[in-house]
Amino acid sequence: MPASHQSAPDAPWPVRPVTEAEFPEFCQTFCEALLLPAEGRVESLRTVVDLERTLAAFDGDRIVGTTLLFSFESALPGGIRPVAGVSAVGVLPTHRRRGVLTALMRRQLRDVHERGEEAVSLLFASEGGIYGRFGYGLGSLLGTVTVHRGEGALRADAPRDPALRTRLAAPDEVRAEMARVHEAALGGRTGEFRRTGWWWDRLLDPVGEQRDGFNPPRCVLVEDGAEPVGYALYRTRQGFDDFGNADGVLDVVELFAVRPTALVRLWEFLLNRDLVGRVTAGLRPADDPLLYLLADRHRARWTPNTGLWGRLVDLPRALAERRYAAPVDVVVEVADAVCPWNRGRWRLRAEGGSAHCERTDRSPDLSLDVEVLSSAYLGGEPLTGYAAAGLVRQSRPRAVLELSAALAVPAAPHCSRIF
Repeated sequence: MPASHQSAPDAPWPVRPVTEAEFPEFCQTFCEALLLPAEGRVESLRTVVDLERTLAAFDGDRIVGTTLLFSFESALPGGIRPVAGVSAVGVLPTHRRRGVLTALMRRQLRDVHERGEEAVSLLFASEGGIYGRFGYGLGSLLGTVTVHRGEGALRADAPRDPALRTRLAAPDEVRAEMARVHEAALGGRTGEFRRTGWWWDRLLDPVGEQRDGFNPPRCVLVEDGAEPVGYALYRTRQGFDDFGNADGVLDVVELFAVRPTALVRLWEFLLNRDLVGRVTAGLRPADDPLLYLLADRHRARWTPNTGLWGRLVDLPRALAERRYAAPVDVVVEVADAVCPWNRGRWRLRAEGGSAHCERTDRSPDLSLDVEVLSSAYLGGEPLTGYAAAGLVRQSRPRAVLELSAALAVPAAPHCSRIF
C-alpha cells in the first residue's frame, strides 16, 4: 500500500484516503451523518474531489467517519493564497463520542502540514462547538437580511449612475459575465475563494436551487456599455396573504458588484419587484453594504449566524504572509494541543508592508491558544474581545491592543458559498 494510503499509527481508528471503489460509500457515510440527500452526490463530487485529499475512518472494512479537503485559492489578508477547504466532516451516529472525529482531524492537519502547500485551513461548521478543540477559531459572522414591502427605500444620497444598464437573463446565458465580476471582486473580501468551473456548475444547477416552491434562479446583470459591473442571482416564489393580496418572496442567492453605483442599481431592482412582500438575502457579511444604504436601517431584520472558521496550520508562514493594518512588534506565546510545530514563543514584526515571524526565547508579551489567534487572523474577530473574556493573557501593557489593531482588515471577512 502506498505511504499516502497508510493509516496513522497513533490513530485509535484506522484512517486513510479512500480508493475509487470506496468513494460511493464515503459519500453515503457523510450524507447519513450530515442529514444530506445522497442522490447524485457521487457523480457530482467525483469530478472535483482529489482522492488523495479524502480521509475515512474505518471500523473493520466499513467507513464510519469522513472528511475531505478542497484545494482553494482564497482571499486572505495577505492576498490570494492557497487554502485547504475542509468539507464533508461526518461520523456515523453509531460511532459518535468514540474518538473517530479526533482521529480524522488530527490526521488531516498533519497531512496539510506535511504537504506544505497551505498555511491556513478554512471550514463552515454545522455545529459551533465541534472545531475549537482542534484549533479552529470563528473568523467571521454571516447573516440573513430580510426587508419587507415598503421598507426597502434606499438613501437619497446613495450613488446612482443613470448610464448603467440592467439586463435580466437566465444564469447560464451570462455565466461568463458573472465569473468576470466575481473574479474582479474576489480580493475585496477576506475568505472568498476563487471559483473553478465545478463551483459555477453547482451554483447554477437549477434543480439544486429549486426548493420550497421557488422558481429556478434568475440573474440580473448590471453593465456599463458591454462591461459587466455587477450581478445578482435570485429566486422568486408566488404567494398571497389571508386577504388575497400578493405576498411573494424574493430570495437573493448571491450578489456581487465592483462599483457602488452597480450595487445600488442591483438592490433597487431587487427591493422594488411587483408582487413581492418580502426580500431575503442569506450568507451576507456582517457589514453588508445594504444595511448602510437603507433609508431606515432599523427596518432591516439581520439574523446573525457563524460564518467561516479558520485554522493556522503553519503559524509562522501564515503570519509572515499576512498584511497588517499597523506596525507591530510583539512576542506571542501560543498553545496548540493538535499541531506541536506551532507551539512556543514567536516574535512577530510587521512594518511598511513586510512581516517576519520567527521563534524566540524572549519573554512573551501575550499568551493565547491557537484557536484564539486563528479566529483573529482573518481580521473579523478582534483580540480585545477575547482578552476581556480572559482568554488572552497580557504581560506587557497595550500588547493586546497593538496586535488586535494590526490584525484588523478593511471589510468583514465573508465567503458567499458554503463548501
